[in-house]
Amino acid sequence: MQDQGVTAKPLTEKQLTVLLAASDVFLEHGFSAATTDMIQQRAGVSKATVYAFRTSKEALFSAVIEHQCAKMTQAVRNILPASGDLEGTLRKLGHAYLGIIFSTKGLALYRVVMGECQRFPELGHIFWQSGPVTIVKMVEEHLLNAVQAGDISLQRTGTHLAARQFVSLLRGESYNEYLTHPAAIPTDGQIERWVEQAVDTFLRAFRCSELPTV
Repeated sequence: MQDQGVTAKPLTEKQLTVLLAASDVFLEHGFSAATTDMIQQRAGVSKATVYAFRTSKEALFSAVIEHQCAKMTQAVRNILPASGDLEGTLRKLGHAYLGIIFSTKGLALYRVVMGECQRFPELGHIFWQSGPVTIVKMVEEHLLNAVQAGDISLQRTGTHLAARQFVSLLRGESYNEYLTHPAAIPTDGQIERWVEQAVDTFLRAFRCSELPTV
């Protein structure tokens, strides 16, 4: 899969049409059941147009992964740190992140990638770097700002591990439950409770005002 990445240059209208059609087909049918004929028909273009964009089904799915991850992570990227309100910032990050991973497309993308990464390890790598790694880096930036402001102390863990721990607290065991029950959708109340619990646990561990005195 040596095709050019989707973010290398702006897509033409036809390329975007193919990419969106491929996204729908892969997320609806899975990688194995999807065919380039399905994508061509969904996009309403010629086979030549599909193959001019990406030369194989694997390369098409790679482009879909990068595109979907970029769209999903943008919700977290848009959150600006609120000076003096770390708790509020963490809540916003939590809601944005859970909105991504528990969305219909977010869950579908994860299922499809996990189903194919053993046969196509590069797809798993692209997803890992474009999705989870990118999210952790963005959370890490917020935590670094909070450390510099004196809101939290991360001397024992460092910002990277603390960011991963916060993301893990948000995701929890509920994520596996919903991955394996496609018809189930978490309620707004559940999302709110998970965010509250994650933020409270994280701040109890790292907030400077609650660190034990020596």
